[in-house]
Amino acid sequence: MKKIFSIVTMVLFVASASFAQDKKHALSPKAEAKGTNIEVKYGQPSMRNREIFGKLVPYGQVWRTGANEATEVTFKKDCTFGGEKVKAGTYTLFTIPEENQWTIILNSQLGQWGAFGYDKVKDKDVLHVTAPVKHLDKPLEKFTIEVKKNGLTMMWEKTSVTVPIEWK
Repeated sequence: MKKIFSIVTMVLFVASASFAQDKKHALSPKAEAKGTNIEVKYGQPSMRNREIFGKLVPYGQVWRTGANEATEVTFKKDCTFGGEKVKAGTYTLFTIPEENQWTIILNSQLGQWGAFGYDKVKDKDVLHVTAPVKHLDKPLEKFTIEVKKNGLTMMWEKTSVTVPIEWK
């Protein structure tokens, strides 16, 4: 009886320890960036000694702008995003990174996984705007989106891109 109890205890311990380990060290955890009138939900990948832009995230190709599910942006009221009018609502955020500027895309089709099916839904694009790349002095390990007073900033590796936002 003691042997069975010991085996069951050992199995439960190993199972709970591995579950806790997986939860604690998710490679691309979910992240959020919030402001008064905007909320962004995205998967937050890490560099992990990889070259990101131009390699892992190829230049000139549509990127999900994060990891796992496609990033979603919710505007709580009408605004201009990169100079273009946007109605309040939730949109999928895609980008096309280039070395000196990014194209930022808002798409009305929600619930997408990555950018794998983008070609099938690109007719639902609400807007395309461009924003210049700024180079960071130090590499940023985790892909990060920040909501600032007048813009949305995306940063990773040594790259930073800000899309201006004006609220109506």
